[in-house]
Amino acid sequence: MNPESIYVHVPFCVSKCPYCAFASAVKREGDEELYLDSLSREMELRRLEIWKIKTLYIGGGTPSALSPRSWDKLVRLLDENFSFEPGAEVTAEANPGSLSPEHLALWSEWRINRVSIGAQSFEDGRLAFLGRTHCAAQAKDAAESCANAGFSVSLDMMFGLPGETLRDWMTDLREAISAGSSHISVYQLAIESGTPFAGRDLPLPEGYAQYRYAQWRLPRSGYSQYEVASFSKAGHESRHNLNYWNDGEYAGFGPSAWSHAGGARFRNAPSLNDYASLLASSPVVFSERIEGERAARQAAVLALRTNLGIDWVEFSKRYGTRCADAIRRDLSLLPPDLIVNEPANSRHTAKGLRLGNAIWARIV
Repeated sequence: MNPESIYVHVPFCVSKCPYCAFASAVKREGDEELYLDSLSREMELRRLEIWKIKTLYIGGGTPSALSPRSWDKLVRLLDENFSFEPGAEVTAEANPGSLSPEHLALWSEWRINRVSIGAQSFEDGRLAFLGRTHCAAQAKDAAESCANAGFSVSLDMMFGLPGETLRDWMTDLREAISAGSSHISVYQLAIESGTPFAGRDLPLPEGYAQYRYAQWRLPRSGYSQYEVASFSKAGHESRHNLNYWNDGEYAGFGPSAWSHAGGARFRNAPSLNDYASLLASSPVVFSERIEGERAARQAAVLALRTNLGIDWVEFSKRYGTRCADAIRRDLSLLPPDLIVNEPANSRHTAKGLRLGNAIWARIV
């Protein structure tokens, strides 16, 4: 396995947000050292040669929760194990409450060129409801500091909170645009099982109006929608995420990290202690092979998330004419205001993206 995209999971957070279902925890004494030692062992276990990569994404959790000293060890570990192609996209996630000038200085000196900031909102009341450890002023300052330092800045914004009005969302997007970001991702609050929010009866708004407003407002401010949740200025699309949506191969390192190669997907143990203890053999605790029409249909859904949609010539080469024809028949049954079906390509309209989940369920 020698994929061109690498994901590294940092499993720590300053505190656990009540809506978050990702594998992360508040770090304890000694956790950073255990994590880095284990990460080094996993990379040594899987490496047959120095991998040459085009994208690296360091996510979490909260990568900025790692101390600058641990970050210095992490970047040396990455340089030892990977060779970066010229112009490689290297992203680090950060939260405003834990991002420091020391982080920015180290990232600038190394090879990070893109920072994804979990702002979520620019209103203190909504941030408090979400359990965020930062305030609106810190979110704005973090985005502006990253932009001033020369990074391409992506902001994660959340809509569909209880009591949120369309005007509230309009204000949040206006603040995100003015913060100097080159990429904005919009996500609707979802109640995930096993999270603290799952035990509460939260009256969530439908969210359709907020999402439709984002589709209207962001393009008028220079952000093109290139994926169902992603808007960017020209040249600032996430190449790492595009590899996911193009059903490309990738390798994940760290607790809970997923990998995809050779038609198989596999996942590491989600907890740091389990991940570390399994490294004597393999940290993988789940794997599956996806083949035939199932693989084709999942790839079709991934492609339909993007503005480019499905290239039928390439799709047929990769998954076979029979599978392609079956999916094309399903798509031909959709109303023309939801999808554009052409001989060489099928792609969603803006309305189709708004109803994407219901449509994709029919395809899979």
